Amino acid sequence: LIYVCKGIAVYGEKLKGKGAPDRETGRFVCEALFITITNAAWDDEVIIAKIEEGLKVREAAKARLAAGMTGALPDCAVWTPKNREEIMAKAESGDVRITATEHEDVRSLRELLVIGIKGIAAYADHAAALGQEKEEIYGFIMEALASTTKDLSVDDMIGMVMKAGETSVSTMALLDAANTTAYGHPEITEVNIGVRNNPGILISGHDLKDMEELLKQTEGTGVDVYTHGEMLPANYYPVFKKYAHFVGNYGGSWWHQNQEFESFNGPILLTTNCLVPLRKDNTYLGRLFTTGVVSYPGAKHIADRPAGGSKDFSALVALAKTCRAPQEIETGKIVGGFAHNQVLALADKVIAAVKSGAIRRFVVMAGCDGRHKSRGYYTEVAGSLPKDTVILTAGCAKYRYNKLALGDIGGIPRVLDAGQCNDSYSLAVIALKLKE
Repeated sequence: LIYVCKGIAVYGEKLKGKGAPDRETGRFVCEALFITITNAAWDDEVIIAKIEEGLKVREAAKARLAAGMTGALPDCAVWTPKNREEIMAKAESGDVRITATEHEDVRSLRELLVIGIKGIAAYADHAAALGQEKEEIYGFIMEALASTTKDLSVDDMIGMVMKAGETSVSTMALLDAANTTAYGHPEITEVNIGVRNNPGILISGHDLKDMEELLKQTEGTGVDVYTHGEMLPANYYPVFKKYAHFVGNYGGSWWHQNQEFESFNGPILLTTNCLVPLRKDNTYLGRLFTTGVVSYPGAKHIADRPAGGSKDFSALVALAKTCRAPQEIETGKIVGGFAHNQVLALADKVIAAVKSGAIRRFVVMAGCDGRHKSRGYYTEVAGSLPKDTVILTAGCAKYRYNKLALGDIGGIPRVLDAGQCNDSYSLAVIALKLKE
C-alpha cells in the first residue's frame, strides 16, 4: 500500500508543480498511510481493497497530467497487477521496500522520512475530518514520498527529513486548531475511573469526531460512554462535558486491552490505531466494532460518514442494551486537561513558582506506553524525581505514572497531562512560553 502511494506521489508531485494540487488525492494518500500505522489494520482483505482503490487514484492522477511526464518512470508509478495473487507476490518482493537501495545512510533516511510522513498523514486525516486542510501539507507528502523513488544524495535526504519535521509541527498546529475550534480548549478536569450500573460503550483511539457522534447518538438511550487509552483526553473538552452519560475513563493504555475489553462487558469501538490482536480465548470479538482506518477479521465495521452526514452507531447502542454493566476494575479520579491554553492561563502561578524555586525543573515524559517490563523505568523515574519537579506528558505514556500519588506544588499538579500523542504540540508551545 505504501508502494502504491509512492506511485501516486510521482504524479502528485508533478501536479503540485503545475499548480494543480488535488485535495481528494491528498486525502486518499493520508488515509492509506494511516492504515499502515502500527496496530490499525489487521484485515488483509481491507488492505488489498485499498491497494486496488489506490491504483485507480494513481491512474486518475496520471490522466490529469496528460503529456506532462517525461523520462523513465519508477516501477511504483506503472505497476499494474492483474489479480490478488500478483498483489501478494509484489508485497513479498524486495523492490517494494523503502530500504531498497544499497546506500545505508539513504536507506535510513528514507525509512525515517516515510515513518514521519505516516504521522503527518494521521494528523492531517484527523484535521480533515473536522474540515481543516492545508494544500501545503498534501503537497509536501507528495514531494516526500516521490523523493524515496529518486537517487538523492544524503544531504538532500537530510533536508527532506528536516522539512518533514517542520511539516509535522504545522500539521499538529492545524489539528490543535481543528479540535479546539470544534470542541473548545481542554480544561483542567477530574476524570472518574470508576463505573456506574448502566450498560456502556467503550471508545478508544484518537478520533474526536467519532467521539462527538457517538455521544450524540447515545444520549437518552440509557447507555453510558467511557473512554479508553488515547481517548482519555476527550474528557477534558468542554463540548463533551455537557453529556451526562459520558462517565469517564475505563482502564489504562493500549496493551491492557486484552484484559480490560473482556471485563468491560459492553461494545468496544476502535476509531484509529492501538488495536492489538485478540487472544484465541477472547470473549469480546462479537462486541468489537471498528471504524475509519481500523480493521480486524471478524469485527463489525462502521462505514464512513456520508457527505454532510454522520456515522451510524445504532448497532453499538442496540448491542449495549443487551450487555451487563462494566465490571469495576478501579475507583477514584485522575486529573488532566493541561493543554497549552490552560497552562498559559495559569502562567502567573507557574512563573511565580519557578521564580520562588518551588518548581525547579520541567521534565517531558511522553509518547506511547508498552508492555515490556523495562517500561517500568518510567514509573520509577516519575516516583523518584525530586518533589520540585513537574512532569509534562502527552500520549498513553502517562498511564505509567498518572495514577501515582505525586502530589502538587502550590496547587499545580506534578503531572500535567496535555492530552493525546498529537498534543505533544502543546508541550512545545508551553516550553517556548516558559522560555519567554
